[in-house]
Amino acid sequence: MKILLVRPKPHKDTIGLQHIMICEPLELEYLIGNLPVELKDKVDIEIVDMILEEASFEKVLKVKTPDMIFFTGYITHVGVIKECSKITKEFSKDILTGVGGVHAEVVAEDFKDVSIDLIFNKNGVDGFNRAVELYLNGESLEYIKNEVEETNKGPISFKLSLPNRRSTADYRSKYYYMFHNPCALIKTSYGCPYNCSFCFCKEITEGTYYSRPMEEVIEELLGIEEEEVYIVDDDFLYGEEKLREFIRLLRKHNIKKKYLVYGRADFIVNNKELMAELKEVGLGAVIVGIESIREKDLQSYNKGTSKTINEDCITILKELDIELYATMIIPIDFSKADFKALTKWLNSFEVIFVNLQPLTPLPGTSIFDEYKDRLLVRRENYHMWDMAHVVLKPEKMSIRSFYFQMLKSYYKVIIKPKNAVRLIKKYGFRENAKLLWRSQRVSIQYLQKIWRGY
Repeated sequence: MKILLVRPKPHKDTIGLQHIMICEPLELEYLIGNLPVELKDKVDIEIVDMILEEASFEKVLKVKTPDMIFFTGYITHVGVIKECSKITKEFSKDILTGVGGVHAEVVAEDFKDVSIDLIFNKNGVDGFNRAVELYLNGESLEYIKNEVEETNKGPISFKLSLPNRRSTADYRSKYYYMFHNPCALIKTSYGCPYNCSFCFCKEITEGTYYSRPMEEVIEELLGIEEEEVYIVDDDFLYGEEKLREFIRLLRKHNIKKKYLVYGRADFIVNNKELMAELKEVGLGAVIVGIESIREKDLQSYNKGTSKTINEDCITILKELDIELYATMIIPIDFSKADFKALTKWLNSFEVIFVNLQPLTPLPGTSIFDEYKDRLLVRRENYHMWDMAHVVLKPEKMSIRSFYFQMLKSYYKVIIKPKNAVRLIKKYGFRENAKLLWRSQRVSIQYLQKIWRGY
């Protein structure tokens, strides 16, 4: 029996990081790595990464002729997945279709569609294995649906076997994150111990936080060939004891890799010595949710940090020569003066990498209901919920002007001769040229929004 696991290509109008990063579909590798032994010899299972495939989805179907096909994706992929499922059923109504991933786990109803047979909204690995087992046994679709729904009702399970990275062997050399190239992913924990109002992460695990045993994490690291590793925990910098164990085991096993992680500003400020030790064992960059330079915003986001903490964080990372990837949320009440102040602040701290995101109340988060009556974008325009489109009406300027101010601030921060010289020295001319070319595609999308005024 032939099974395809598909990561779809984003909609052409999605403004996305896919232009400056393409990371491995770790969730699909987990499916293959956790397939029970008794099923492995009975199925031919394959990952198809449509972001990197040159062939169309229709061509893939004709060549692969699957019996089952399962998709993964974020909110921006909902429409694409529905269209791919429709194409699949038109090709053969007998192909069983299904969808999982983080959006399906929080807002499963978005995927309700006549062309999608199964929605895995909890314990996707267990549900997937059960569906494959029942299909092989010749059970009816209705029975398989009921069994998957029962799996969805159970408590969340976090204990999994390691992902099968051999399943993406044909694509691995093309997975990267900005200058981290080639780059592998690893997840050492699930969920987030904090409660930011705008965050989707905590919704995925229903508020539960689970950290994997560090010996297991090291075992997985030892099997990763890439030198660059992106630790995709919602917050890796949490738990001093866990991180010291991580450092100890890296040294014990003489693991020499470079790491990109997510972390909070307050942890960095309160643990400068520990950050220095992490630097010694390979920590090269941290994605930090700075979010805002206005105290009122940080309070409304329930962030638990302050402007001073953010400033101290930036200073510490600079002292330790750890790259900062700062993310900022731009509220709808921002004025031109606010954009100017933000730009001045970022430049004063010599921030080079920054992602300016217009406030986006994602469906499924605690702030969605607060803003749902003020949306510019229809809920069903899934491809526009990319944290880059302006989905709420700006209060102090036009939509066109809001896009322009974001783009202007961005370039005033990143385009400087001093920055260019530093980055070329650190990463080389070729890598800088490639990243500049890729980032221009994002800029073009923003310029189109400015031109069209929406």
